[in-house]
Amino acid sequence: MQLSSLRQSMNRVEEEFAGLLADIPPHNRISAINFLKYLILRKTDVRELQIMLHENGLSSLASCESHTQRQIEMTLQHLGEKFEKLDSCTTDFGSKKIEESSHQLFGPKPENWPASIMVTFDSAFLAEKDLIPKLLKKGMSTARINCAHDDESVWQEMVDKIRLASKITGLPCKIHVDLGGPKIRTKLLTKGKDKGRVEIKIGETIWLSDSAKGFKSKEIVISPNESGVIAGLKIGDRVFIDDGLILGLVQKVDKDKALLKIERISSKKPFIKAEKGINFPDCSLQISSLTDFDKKCLPFVCANADTVGFSFVRSSRDIADLRAALKEIVAEIPFMILKIETHEAVKNLPSLLLEGMKDADFGVMIARGDLAVEIGFERLVEIQDEILWLCEAAHVPVIWATQVLENLHKSGVATRAEVTDAGHASRAECIMINKGKHTLEVLKTLRDISQRSAALRIKNRLVFRPLKIAADFFGEKF
Repeated sequence: MQLSSLRQSMNRVEEEFAGLLADIPPHNRISAINFLKYLILRKTDVRELQIMLHENGLSSLASCESHTQRQIEMTLQHLGEKFEKLDSCTTDFGSKKIEESSHQLFGPKPENWPASIMVTFDSAFLAEKDLIPKLLKKGMSTARINCAHDDESVWQEMVDKIRLASKITGLPCKIHVDLGGPKIRTKLLTKGKDKGRVEIKIGETIWLSDSAKGFKSKEIVISPNESGVIAGLKIGDRVFIDDGLILGLVQKVDKDKALLKIERISSKKPFIKAEKGINFPDCSLQISSLTDFDKKCLPFVCANADTVGFSFVRSSRDIADLRAALKEIVAEIPFMILKIETHEAVKNLPSLLLEGMKDADFGVMIARGDLAVEIGFERLVEIQDEILWLCEAAHVPVIWATQVLENLHKSGVATRAEVTDAGHASRAECIMINKGKHTLEVLKTLRDISQRSAALRIKNRLVFRPLKIAADFFGEKF
């Protein structure tokens, strides 16, 4: 029987991964073992098995993330098998582990909220009297400071005012600081440089280069603003500019430059502007996720932050590097939040989670802005669900981020689509909202939506097609 075969494979996990598990502290070892067992389940096509179990009134395994082998053993018991001892990772253990970790990262959940709320701070907040206390009273439990904007003096003023408001209101508030990460942004080197924009046409060719040397003034030359990017490109690679509005394909690659052909322009105004994001979803970038600027921010992070967001993390080595850099400054480092926003981070998610488990607690942010461009907008729903499942199996709290009630935040009116999205957000342990003019209204609306949506979560029933992420992690081992 397929269930018995899955259980036998899971029984080999502790022996097969003894070396890996030895690096995981006891506090997280049961979670790591459950996560590996869940990966075994999810690399297998069990859709027909699920249907058969469901038709016979048995568990279809659709909600077994937090206690995978235990769920299989309970189902086998209903089918007549006997076990001297059931797997120690129970539903209750998994739920409590996530709850405890969430409390460490985000503090106590605000009253009448099913999830914690992280609010991105704008320097404009500092001039608005009584705004920060109002944010706390409306549900903010974590304040997010983004090192990609402003400077340390502004960040420190934000921290000071948040702590003062917390003291006055008696409401706790964690401080989350996001590292900026590599700034892969358009820099116009020749045509359009003075105006800060250049007009383009479909079928036109442009250049990617680190310098304007050797090019004519009429040629369109763009720098990605990070050395080492162009070296990783190959013919046929896609290059997305300005949140995916412009698509170019690599036609030719030399040592320090690449020729792109413009294939699609989705913007009404056909311009490439300076300081717009560039994404390279088909190649592994040869740049460090922890930049020199990030390292300069670490003393501020260590002095002020409860959690630190690791932007554009791609590998377990990146996590080890940040951990080491933090420990050079303080012994008790802030908890890490791994921002999943590249195709490499998605592919390497199992390894990232297992590396993160070497710390007492950590979290994952689904950073859906760059992630959607990297993996394709049509895959975002699928991938954000996979991240939620894998993190639940690892007992790791998740932050749902980017464009939550974005239209309401900017214009004061919510769209139907974003209300639905906000309902899905309540499946995460924390919801992050970006900057906008109507933050207080967003908090009120989000609370109402998430309260109703959280009450429906138990009705979900999932079908487990095999996950490529899981299969890639094991290779031929299982």
